[in-house]
Amino acid sequence: MGDHSATADVRGTQALAIVLAAGKGTRMKSAVPKVLHEVAGRPLIGHVLETLAASGRARPCVVVAPDAQGARVADVARHLAPGAAIAVQQTQNGTADAVLAAREQIAAHNGPVVVLFADTPLVRPATLDALSQSLSDGADVAVLGFEPADPTGYGRILTDAGGSVTAIREHKDATEAERSVRLCNSGVMAFAVSDLLGLLDAIGNDNAKGEFYLTDAVELARARGLKVAATLAPAEDVLGVNSRVQLAEAEAVFQARARHAAMDAGVTMIAPDTVYFSADTVLGRDIILEPNVFFGPGVTLADGVTIRANSHLEGARVGEGAVIGPFARLRPGANLGAKVRIGNFVEVKNVDMGDGAKANHLAYLGDGTVGTAANIGAGTIFCNYDGFRKHRTEIGDEAFVGSNSALVAPVKVGAGAYVGSGSVITKNVPDGALAVARSSQEVRENWAQRFRARMSAKKAGGKD
Repeated sequence: MGDHSATADVRGTQALAIVLAAGKGTRMKSAVPKVLHEVAGRPLIGHVLETLAASGRARPCVVVAPDAQGARVADVARHLAPGAAIAVQQTQNGTADAVLAAREQIAAHNGPVVVLFADTPLVRPATLDALSQSLSDGADVAVLGFEPADPTGYGRILTDAGGSVTAIREHKDATEAERSVRLCNSGVMAFAVSDLLGLLDAIGNDNAKGEFYLTDAVELARARGLKVAATLAPAEDVLGVNSRVQLAEAEAVFQARARHAAMDAGVTMIAPDTVYFSADTVLGRDIILEPNVFFGPGVTLADGVTIRANSHLEGARVGEGAVIGPFARLRPGANLGAKVRIGNFVEVKNVDMGDGAKANHLAYLGDGTVGTAANIGAGTIFCNYDGFRKHRTEIGDEAFVGSNSALVAPVKVGAGAYVGSGSVITKNVPDGALAVARSSQEVRENWAQRFRARMSAKKAGGKD
């Protein structure tokens, strides 16, 4: 069975999680590093790091390429996981070579080591828990397997009569008999051995690609009398992203999971397949989401919120019982209180709206505050930008802004004040005052009749 003196229970001991992010991703046909492409508004590598953070038991080390793209990936990894170590794979010569790029971190670590891929964003904490359990149950090496509909191209996990893993054979190196095996290798592995570096250093490159395969560690471990176990994962958990098509497939899986989780948590969706979430969307209970609602990053909805059809939200907080839409847009910095009403074709950006405030039709509110129970009439615009800087508009509690008004910031409308419809407000309005800023109406009796007669005569005479 091997020496388990250095084997630790991953559930109780912090693991070193080596996240391989050095792949080129040429099939993406993009200037953006593959692992920085996004699913649900979060980079692929961000999903993996979030899974590790959710487990609370793994310290990440991200392996990157030695070029500018690798530096970009490293910067993002540090931002998303400030405690992450960074290792550089100088020559991309296989997965074992990539893991050995973290030689310094492995040597300094006393505990289990887990290897994941930054382009596999759908792995869940429960799946890693199952892999960790294999180590706790006595395995020295644990591999994560899955059974795809079509195993072509995947490495096969080979087992003996007792179910122990004997080898992992890459598709190009497998015999016809081995290719008939349905259990495939996801690439995710966990180790609890006393000399992991010695095991990895023993891996050779006698294979079709001439690379150092991490999977060869299985046969080497067996030759040393160590136990190797396989854990079965759902195929969607280990979906790798190497193309735009696979990126879309991963997005579809994430959205299906998010919709199911939201409904389980007390959210009503009339047409779930038309609602799109970001990875960080936070939803309360008794929320109603009508069709074609899109959540960008940074949205939080309190209990009892209704988002009507065809609305787009990003970077917004919506208070309890508020109603948004239809056809509304909330942009970053929109902070709406309880029972706020935002109606059709209203855009809100960087505005705090007090409880019960309303903007029901055709308005742009940018950079400002709207007080409790204030009313913003149809066609109102906060004129916040002078071509160089943004300025704020402040609307007091219970103020009433009439339709088709332009408020030229910086400007304040006091509590309880009125702004007459069609006004262009450039000066502050005191509490309780009425401000009207428009030309006086002039009426000319019978003008229209005389105008039509004159123009008809010109037309009959062939004159312009």
